[in-house]
Amino acid sequence: MVREKVTVSTRTLQWKCVESRVDNKRLCYGRFILSPLIKGQADTIGIAMRRALLGEIEGTCITRAKSEKIPHEYSTIVGIQESVHEILMNLKEIGLRSNLHHFTASVEIVDNTQHIARLTEPIDLCIGLQIERNRGYRYSIKRPNNFQDGSYPIDAVFMPVRNANHSIHSYGNGNERQEILFLEIWTNGSLTPKEALHEASRNLIDLFIPFLHAEEETLHLEYNRHKGTLPPLTFHDRLAKLRKNKKEIELK
Repeated sequence: MVREKVTVSTRTLQWKCVESRVDNKRLCYGRFILSPLIKGQADTIGIAMRRALLGEIEGTCITRAKSEKIPHEYSTIVGIQESVHEILMNLKEIGLRSNLHHFTASVEIVDNTQHIARLTEPIDLCIGLQIERNRGYRYSIKRPNNFQDGSYPIDAVFMPVRNANHSIHSYGNGNERQEILFLEIWTNGSLTPKEALHEASRNLIDLFIPFLHAEEETLHLEYNRHKGTLPPLTFHDRLAKLRKNKKEIELK
């Protein structure tokens, strides 16, 4: 476990990891702070980050199992203690870490000691697994024709973040009151809490960028209607322009 003393900056907005630990291969915890924030900002950011952490990060999991030797989901297999249904439930809990590199991909099991089934005698059994990468949670749709070919869908839990909470600490007096945002993140081991925080932040930024582009397109059309061609503004150009306008207003 790693713990650090919390120090609050009174100037620049900063974030920091103040606690980090690995409870086991399938459970990682991280605690982060962001400060200083003015009143109301911590709750705005905290709610958005929690939603992004739980719903906007992609994960990899097993979505289907197939074996020609299995007659139906609630049957048993000679030589295996668990029923087929119990095996499918155990497969659902397996955490996977996927690495995508251009046109190649690799998948790694987070915990290779995770229990799937217990053999009572030597047997020959082959189970094919379908793996997908997505986000959120997807219920399996069981159709009769799936079972005829020995194919069984599995409820897909793509979310690498198991839980996320935020809390707020206020300090200061009167109009000088400021806030510290605390974020707690638990992951399934396929991502560290820090990686999950970065991924959620990038996804939130991607969601807001179209609003800036929409404004740029409107300015572009208005300019073309009256004058000539207006070169498109990049995101960084637009941000610099907004800051410049803010400074000019403050000087006035």
